[in-house]
Amino acid sequence: MASTACFLHHHALTTVSRSSISSSQRQVAAIKPNLLVCRAQKQAVQEDDGSLVSRRLAVTVLIGAAAVASKVSPADAAYGEAANVFGKPRTNTDFIPYNGDGFKLSIPSKWNPSKEVEYPGQVLRYEDNFDSTSNVAVMVTPTDKKSVTDYGSPEEFLSKVDYLLGKQAYFGSTDAEGGFDSNAVATANILETSTPLVGGKQYYFLSVLTRTADGDEGGKHQLITASVNDGKLYICKAQAGDKRWFKGARKFVESASSSFSLA
Repeated sequence: MASTACFLHHHALTTVSRSSISSSQRQVAAIKPNLLVCRAQKQAVQEDDGSLVSRRLAVTVLIGAAAVASKVSPADAAYGEAANVFGKPRTNTDFIPYNGDGFKLSIPSKWNPSKEVEYPGQVLRYEDNFDSTSNVAVMVTPTDKKSVTDYGSPEEFLSKVDYLLGKQAYFGSTDAEGGFDSNAVATANILETSTPLVGGKQYYFLSVLTRTADGDEGGKHQLITASVNDGKLYICKAQAGDKRWFKGARKFVESASSSFSLA
């Protein structure tokens, strides 16, 4: 009966010899590492009970064992992902580090620098390539405060820098729909506040949702981080429209905001 024998060879020179095969049939093979070789031989493969093992089963078992013994290449990638061809460690390419004068943060790599100046003391502004509503800005202004806590609570601090949220420009008589008070066309709701202590410096963090009567984004999520150092008030504000917030912008806005710190 014809059968197939498969051998997984490594670096050493391998000699194959069977007592049931004459010396004239002895074969010596030198092959590269992790190379699976199959040869057909006129030899019956039997189990202890004398039953024959099919050639297909023998090949399947040996190939399976060879696959387990082989090392997976670092270039392998899941479906839809780019292969790491050279096997080097991957880095996070979604953000790029930015080191400013007295501060640092991570900026989404697909956001571009903008020359638009919105706020007093603005030293940096980056915005989304496709939607300028998604952006991050850093402001540095002089202060006589020793700590951000000298401004009061986070809510009291926000009332002193409310220009960051955009002030209402219309002051006529109106009864706008959508939950706005009479004669008001804009509203701001504080969703979250925290007062983390990082590196011995006190920070204020506020998450604010602003809405306008004529807004087409359903509102804006604005994340504000502030701290004081060496007579200067540092503020980082990252924001995105409500619709884009839930379509993936949240990750970039939150990461940019949380990465901000004094240098």
